[in-house]
Amino acid sequence: MDFDTLEVRVEGVTASIQLNRPEKLNPLSSHTLKELAAAARYIDTQPEVKVVTVSGAGRVFSAGADVSAFASDAAAADPHGDGDAGRRMANALEEMNAVAVAKIHGWCVGGGLVVAAACDIRIAADDAMFSIPEVDLGIPLAWGGIPRLVREIGPALTKELVMTCRPFDAGEGKAAGFLNRVVPAGQLDAEVDELVATLASKPRYALLATKVHTNAVTNQMVGAGRSWSDADGLMAGLRDKEGRESAQRYLDNMKKTT
Repeated sequence: MDFDTLEVRVEGVTASIQLNRPEKLNPLSSHTLKELAAAARYIDTQPEVKVVTVSGAGRVFSAGADVSAFASDAAAADPHGDGDAGRRMANALEEMNAVAVAKIHGWCVGGGLVVAAACDIRIAADDAMFSIPEVDLGIPLAWGGIPRLVREIGPALTKELVMTCRPFDAGEGKAAGFLNRVVPAGQLDAEVDELVATLASKPRYALLATKVHTNAVTNQMVGAGRSWSDADGLMAGLRDKEGRESAQRYLDNMKKTT
C-alpha cells in the first residue's frame, strides 16, 4: 500500500511502520491517524508477520497532534469522526495480530505517546523525552490515552503527568513502568533489531497467543474501550474559550523556544 505520511515495509516475518514527516517532526493529523490505522489493518493481511517496529523518521518519534489541523477539524463536516480518528488508530495498532515494538528517540509528545502506549513493547534511547501537553492546549488527553496510561503507570502518576503537562525523561518512564528498556542513543537501532530478531525467532502461535492473552487480562482491568467518548471531550475542548486562550499561549511559547 502507498501512504502519504508513513513508510510501511513488510519483510518476511517482520514489518515496520515509520512516521515519515521528519521536516514537521512527525505530527499526527487526522490524515496520519487514518493512515496508521490503515497500515495496521494492512499488516494484518500479511499472515507471516510476527513483529512490527513502530518508529519516527528524523530527529523525533513524534511531536504529537497537529494542533493547527485539529483546530480546523473542529469546523469540518464530520468533526466527531475526525476527533475519533485517534482512538481508532490506537485500537488498530493495539489489536494488530503481530507484536508491536515502539522504537522511541527524541521527543515523544502527546498523541505520539499514545501511539507508543498502543504498542506491546517500548524501547527508548536514553536521551528521549516525553510530555503530554494536552491540558495546556485546552483539550483533554483523548485517543484512549487515559486508560492506556492508567494501565501502564497507574492512576496517580497518570493524573500528575497529564494535569501538570511536565516533561519527563526516559529514566522516569522506565521507573514508572511505561518503558521496557532504556538504551544508549547510539545503540537504539541495534538493540531494537536484536529484540525483533529474538521475537521473530519464536513459534508464531505461542508468541501471538501470549499477546492476545495478556491483552484480554488487561482489558478486564483497565480496558481501552472505556475511551469511547473521547471524541466528545476533544470537540468540547476545541470549542472552550479558556482552552483556546491557553492553547494560543502554549503555541506562542513554543515559537519562542524553537
